[in-house]
Amino acid sequence: MNTEPTTRIHKNAIKAWTVNAFLYGLVWFVPAGFFLLISIGQNSHLPDPWYMGVDWVIFAALFIAGLFFYLLIALLFPKLRWQRWKYDISEKEIDMLRGIIIKKRTLVPINRVQHVDTRQGPVYRKFGLSSVTISTAATTHEVPALDDETASEVRDTISTLVRKVKEDV
Repeated sequence: MNTEPTTRIHKNAIKAWTVNAFLYGLVWFVPAGFFLLISIGQNSHLPDPWYMGVDWVIFAALFIAGLFFYLLIALLFPKLRWQRWKYDISEKEIDMLRGIIIKKRTLVPINRVQHVDTRQGPVYRKFGLSSVTISTAATTHEVPALDDETASEVRDTISTLVRKVKEDV
């Protein structure tokens, strides 16, 4: 295998991925917390709080354990993900290396690229980041969290290389 790619994505990716994780967590934990409070509130007329039934105690324990792991993942994984994400672009291929637990390396031949786009959601926009998506006939690949200027340069570079390869054929 070739040497590993060396170009890193932007450091703001850590912040953006952390914010995304917290936003997705709201979708899961706010309704669960609301349900837990309702469950406790419905049984508040009972004299002994431990007599409220095993259901809410088990639910509360699972909720707390889930919240702990969620916070661990939301605060730890973005930094690990950023450390592992590298890419390089050459005249022959786009080389991407990523993965927290399992390393995944993708080589996309330039002559297989059909089109290349930049994409920016609201969180990325807040941190001045964009993603570059590379489409082939089979699938779409993404280089996430590049600063806007770098994303435009990467998109234009890949587009130029693709045109050059298609003209040579």
